[in-house]
Amino acid sequence: QVQLVESGGGLVQAGGSLRLSCAASGSLFVIKRMGWYRQAAGKQRELVAVVNRGGSTNYADSAKGRFTISRDNAKTTVYLQMNSLKAEDTAVYYCNADILSRQSVRDAYWGQGTQVTVSS
Repeated sequence: QVQLVESGGGLVQAGGSLRLSCAASGSLFVIKRMGWYRQAAGKQRELVAVVNRGGSTNYADSAKGRFTISRDNAKTTVYLQMNSLKAEDTAVYYCNADILSRQSVRDAYWGQGTQVTVSS
């Protein structure tokens, strides 16, 4: 079993900043990738930013230059620093972890989601 616990969402004014955290625990044999997705009301869930096992990162175009994804030394906690927030960043943000088990089964896990609301 894998658990992802998110924190750091909230209400912020446009132009402000928030930092999201996601801590993974449980059967973490090999974390292949961790990252953040978001889902705005009435829209599909979309990738925001991910960090791969080797440390490379990928960002959505909307996040480039404003958001930064990072992780701790143990590589079990991932952070999303969000600056210059815009109203269109309002969404539920979900942590995602792509994990390989000892039985070589690869599964994707999701956190419960944290609401980010940016007021204009």
